[in-house]
Amino acid sequence: MPRVSVIIPACNESHTLVEIVRRVRAAALADQIIIVDDGSTDGTPELLPTLTSGQPPLEWIRHEQTRGKGAAIRTGLRLAGGDVVLIQDADLEYDPADCAAVLAPFADSAVHAVYGSRNLRENPRSSAAFYWGGRALSAWANMLYGAHLTDIATGAKAVRAPLMRELNLACDGFEFCEEITARLLRRGVKIHEVPVSYRPRSRADGKKIRARDGLIALWTLVRLRVERQ
Repeated sequence: MPRVSVIIPACNESHTLVEIVRRVRAAALADQIIIVDDGSTDGTPELLPTLTSGQPPLEWIRHEQTRGKGAAIRTGLRLAGGDVVLIQDADLEYDPADCAAVLAPFADSAVHAVYGSRNLRENPRSSAAFYWGGRALSAWANMLYGAHLTDIATGAKAVRAPLMRELNLACDGFEFCEEITARLLRRGVKIHEVPVSYRPRSRADGKKIRARDGLIALWTLVRLRVERQ
């Protein structure tokens, strides 16, 4: 299997960071863990140095100001030394125990990108609006790019590192999901999907995505479809 770098973008997730790191290490599939603190104002900056001991090695870097999920992932990508980059959200909505399923297809050298789909198995829903909004984004992407994906907004994504760097990702916010999907599909890369579990949290618990992010995501898919290569 290829070497795996796990990038964990985190903004004000100090209450879940210890557990997410424990679970990633317990999965025993990562060769490197990178946490990017995206301008947190809670206890995250003080907590991060306490997480560096253990295996696999953990590195962290901090944005002094919040720049967004996409920006945090790009920062983590600069530090990634693995052959495959796996994105793992810090909020425990996605269980690192599913990493094995997401990474397994990479045993085939012809596989370059794998998404963990929440819609290929029965999972709880945070709200009807959030669920159907995500399904609409996938349908929109499929129509624009001739794909057959079920969950482009998933937080569980893995891509071969050299390819991910070649994509020249530029979006700063949550529209990272649509940008990476669009750029992969425009290059003719097949995105494989595997089922993953999902435990959504509510806005009261700290969920950050809002309706405005959905509109930005829709526009991102359109903009990148007509962008000259």
